Amino acid sequence: MQPPHTSAPDNSTAYDMTLCAEELRDALAAHGITLPSLRVDLSSFAGSYRPPAGLISLGNCNIGTARALAEVLRKAAQR
Repeated sequence: MQPPHTSAPDNSTAYDMTLCAEELRDALAAHGITLPSLRVDLSSFAGSYRPPAGLISLGNCNIGTARALAEVLRKAAQR
């Protein structure tokens, strides 16, 4: 796994965004969290803006997953 990035490069490709989504999926899984709809939003590459937006869709999750994610983020913020 590559080191985390702090900002998206101006030339992000769909492949770069896929790797980013996989990194996020792995990081969430390390805390027992699964976002089933986590994916690259390919339609964000269809616009005429340059560079393309390159968005990651976090998707939907149930209330238990949302609470688990909030708890992990709270604990991380306290460090």
